[in-house]
Amino acid sequence: MFKKKIIIIFISVLLYQSPLFSKSTSLNKFDSKTLSTYFSGIVAFENKNNSRALDFFNSSKILINKHQPYLEKFVISLVLEDKVAKAVNFIKTNSKKDNSEFFEAYILLALDSLKKNNVNKAREILAQIPEKFKEDRLNFIIAKSLNQYVNVFINKKIQKENKNFGDLSLISETFQRCYLDDKNTDSFFLKLINNNQTDYSRYIFFYLTYLIEKNKINDAKIITNNLNYINTTLLLSQGKSWIERNQNKEFSKVFSCNNHNDIVGEFLFLISNLFSSQNKFEKSNFYLSLSNYLNPKFVFNLSLVVENFYLNQNYKKSKVVLKNFDQNQDFYYWYRSKKEAQIISKTRSKKESLNYITSKFEKIENPNNKFIFDIANFYKNSKKYRQAIKYYSSIIAKLDDDSEVKADLLYRRGGCYERLKDFVNADKDLQKSLSINPNDAYVLNYLAYSWLERDYKINEAIEMLEKAYSIKSNDPYIIDSIGWAYYLIDDYLKAEEFLKRAVELMPDDPIVNDHYGDILWKLDRKIQARYFWKNVLGMDDAEEEMLEIINSKMIEGLKSS
Repeated sequence: MFKKKIIIIFISVLLYQSPLFSKSTSLNKFDSKTLSTYFSGIVAFENKNNSRALDFFNSSKILINKHQPYLEKFVISLVLEDKVAKAVNFIKTNSKKDNSEFFEAYILLALDSLKKNNVNKAREILAQIPEKFKEDRLNFIIAKSLNQYVNVFINKKIQKENKNFGDLSLISETFQRCYLDDKNTDSFFLKLINNNQTDYSRYIFFYLTYLIEKNKINDAKIITNNLNYINTTLLLSQGKSWIERNQNKEFSKVFSCNNHNDIVGEFLFLISNLFSSQNKFEKSNFYLSLSNYLNPKFVFNLSLVVENFYLNQNYKKSKVVLKNFDQNQDFYYWYRSKKEAQIISKTRSKKESLNYITSKFEKIENPNNKFIFDIANFYKNSKKYRQAIKYYSSIIAKLDDDSEVKADLLYRRGGCYERLKDFVNADKDLQKSLSINPNDAYVLNYLAYSWLERDYKINEAIEMLEKAYSIKSNDPYIIDSIGWAYYLIDDYLKAEEFLKRAVELMPDDPIVNDHYGDILWKLDRKIQARYFWKNVLGMDDAEEEMLEIINSKMIEGLKSS
C-alpha cells in the first residue's frame, strides 16, 4: 500500500512538471475519487496490466479527455487488448483535441480508413503527420512506408523513392509489385527469398500464395517438395501441408496480394518483429494488434503475440491467444500443443509437461517427421534419453546419408547416447554428423568436451575446440569448453582467460561457475573460488551429483591440490 502511494505521488509530480499538462485543465477541478481512479489506471498501465488499466481509465474519461498525454495511454491500452475499433472511435470523439504529440493516433486513423477502403482519406491523414516525428527513425520509416503503399494503391504504379531502407525497401517493393500484378513480381520474390545475408524464408509462403493465385500450382509444388518439415518454419510447414493435401484454397483465405489490407497488415507484422527483436514487446504487440485488425484471417501472426507474452512470463495471456490455433490446421494446432506444454513446464512441472505433449502426440494417426522430431526433443529435454533415441532413429532411417537434417539428428541422438554413457554409439553418431557437416561448431564442441570429460584423446579434442572457436568465437559454451581444455593440460593462465569470459557471458550457468571456481583455486585465489562454487548451490538447474561435489569443494577445496 505504501509503495503504491509513492508511485501515485511521483506521477502527480510528473504531471505538474509537464508542459503539456500546464496547457490542460487544472487538476483542482476534479474530485479525489476521479483522480485516484485515474492514477490507479496509470499505475496499472506502467505495470503492463492493460486490462486492469482500462477498467480504471473507463471510470475517469472526464479527466483523460482533458489531458492529451494520457489519451495516448488509454488508446494504447485499448489496442493492446485488441480493441482497435474502440481506440479509433475514442480518438475520433476527441478530434477537437490537439493530437499532434500522439504519433500512433495518425497511424490508427489512417489504418482505419484503409480498413474501410477509403484509401484517399488514409493518404490525407498520413500527410498531416508533423515533421518532428521524423526525428525518430522507426516512426519515420513507418510513416514513409505507409504513405508509399497508399500512393501505389491510388496511382496503380511503383513510385521510386529517394529514401532507401535496405531490405525493408526490397520487401515493400516486392509486395507492391505483387499487388499490381507486375511482370517482375517473380524475380523480386526470388531475389528476396534467396538473400544470403538474412533469412527471409517467411516470404516463400507469400510467393506460394502468389503462384497459386496465378494458377501456377506445379511451380508451387516444386518449391514445397524441396522443403523439409524438420527445419522449416511453422508458417511454411502449414503451407507445405496445404499443398500436399491439395488444400490450395487455404492460402487465399489468409492472404492475397490483391487485398491492400493484407499487404499493409504484413508490413505491420514486419514492424512488430523489429520491435520484438529489440525486446520492445509492448510496441511489438501494438503493431501486431494493428496487423491483425487489417487482416484478422492470418492466424499465424498471433504466434508472435504468444511468444512476446511467453518471454514476458505472461503465461495466462499466452494461453488465451493460443486458443486461436484450432485443430483444423495440423501444424498450427501442434504449435499450440507444444507451447501449452512449455507453459506447463514453466508453471507446474516438466513431468506434467511431457505427459501433456505425449497425450497430444498419441492422438495423431500418422505423425510426420516434424511431429516425431518435436516429441523426440521433448523426451530429450526431459532426460528420457532412451525414448528420444527411439524417435530420432525412426527419422534417421528415412534420410539420405548426406542430408544436413540427418547430421543434426545424429548430433541430437549422439547427445542422448552420451548422457546414457554409451560412448561407443555417442562417438559414432557425433563423428558421422561431422563427416556430413565438418564445420558444425556445436558438434565439434560437444564431441570434444565429451572426450575431455573422459580424459580421452585430449590433444584431438583441443584441436576440435580450436576449430569450433575459430567458427563461433563468441559462443559461451565453446569458450567454456576451450577454457576447460587448457585447465586439463595445466595451462591455468590461458584457462582463466577463457573461463572468465565464459562466466561473464553466462553468469547463471552452474557448469561455467564450477569450472571458473576450479581454475581460481588452482591460481591460489581460494576465496574467489568458493564464491563461484557457492553460486552453483543456489542455481535451480544444477544437478544433484554436481551439488554434492560442490559441497565437498566448499569444505575441502580441490582434493587434487
